Amino acid sequence: MKLEQAHSVYFVGIGGIGMSALARFFVAKGLMVGGYDKTKSDITDALENLGVSIHFEDDVSQIDAAFLDVNTTQIIYTPAISKAHTELHYFMTNGFHVMKRSQVLGEITRQTFCLAVAGTHGKTTTTSILGHLLNTCNVEVTAFLGGISENYNSNLILNGTEVSVVEADEFDRSFLTLSPDFACITSMDADHLDIYGDASELVKSFEDFSKKIKPNGKLFVKNGLPIKGITYGIEDDSDYSVENINIVNGSYEFDVKTPTTLLKNFKFNLPGRHNLSNALIALAMSVEYGLPQPQLAKALASYKGVKRRFTYQIKTDNLVYIDDYAHHPEEINAVHQAVREMYPDAKVLVIFQPHLYTRTRDFIDEFAKSLSQFDDILLLDIYPARELPIEGVTSQWLLDKIEHKNKKLVQKTELVNEIKNSDAPVVLTIGAGDIGEEVKHIKKALSYAN
Repeated sequence: MKLEQAHSVYFVGIGGIGMSALARFFVAKGLMVGGYDKTKSDITDALENLGVSIHFEDDVSQIDAAFLDVNTTQIIYTPAISKAHTELHYFMTNGFHVMKRSQVLGEITRQTFCLAVAGTHGKTTTTSILGHLLNTCNVEVTAFLGGISENYNSNLILNGTEVSVVEADEFDRSFLTLSPDFACITSMDADHLDIYGDASELVKSFEDFSKKIKPNGKLFVKNGLPIKGITYGIEDDSDYSVENINIVNGSYEFDVKTPTTLLKNFKFNLPGRHNLSNALIALAMSVEYGLPQPQLAKALASYKGVKRRFTYQIKTDNLVYIDDYAHHPEEINAVHQAVREMYPDAKVLVIFQPHLYTRTRDFIDEFAKSLSQFDDILLLDIYPARELPIEGVTSQWLLDKIEHKNKKLVQKTELVNEIKNSDAPVVLTIGAGDIGEEVKHIKKALSYAN
């Protein structure tokens, strides 16, 4: 059975951000959609509100009979799910058509003009900016996002099938299933070393990805990366460069130098040079696609961001509370730069939940250095995600490495009180685990206190 012949689609791990975007896509296509996930969440609630059938126990007997016909059901799974998973094992050994999420994205985008965003950092924000620019400029686009867009309150932008925008995920080498027309690489910092072994293998995978671009396609790369393409950067000699930057009322105003001209009068409301770089590459790809400056400038000014990407939860004269997904030392450095640029004289309290034992182990010194830049530090226990504990790899180990006197290891049950007892006017929660579930509690407590 081919993907386009499916009448129903069943997702193993439907609550993942990338999986749920695909689920929304198939719902919009009119297919019957269902799935399993380990835990209930805002994402699964939203899918159930769309009529998606979801259960939360790994139990074949709970699967609706409509999804048990091998001739009509497509099975999609995420590599975060173990092959020993009971439901996944059942589908794989009983003749079902089973595909990874990345393979499905490859199939969907192959018939479109595909713009793919790769990189160890910045994928989600860049993809959401690019999708928003194209959609606002009336391009018939479908954009699959790795986060919830503030503009659309969704991780899917669906306005036609002529063009697709996707995150090209390096995890598990998933991006090698794509064949984009345009692609960009935002960064190639060492990460996912549990998959790649060492940084050189990660770099090689990006080189392999660059060769996946269709004939006559275009590759854009952050200036300084060891792969050839159309370069972009901030106030440098790149092919596309941000110039004449001003900060006005917390927003960037700037011009863009292209290979042939200077495009003037752009405004962007997200803080941080890393976000400005993300905006630039989205603009560069849009310009090369053929969109005009006046429409792009208006579209960029209306971009609101992605949930958990430097998201302001509280913003008053007395208190600022920001939440961010940062889970790698370089991402923490980028968030720190943004906070200091916007609030140069303010005391900043950071609450960090490390994500994965392997990542914590592989970058322990870098994490300690990046966190030491803040004024007060609260650490939560490591969020394991797909991993089993590694002996000696703990948040206490990380805490001991941090060269700072204002540091403390806390439990989630203590978090709200610890934050309320702080005198820092800027509070920042960061991490890719379930710290996001604590944001609403923190926001509520701080709102009352303020």
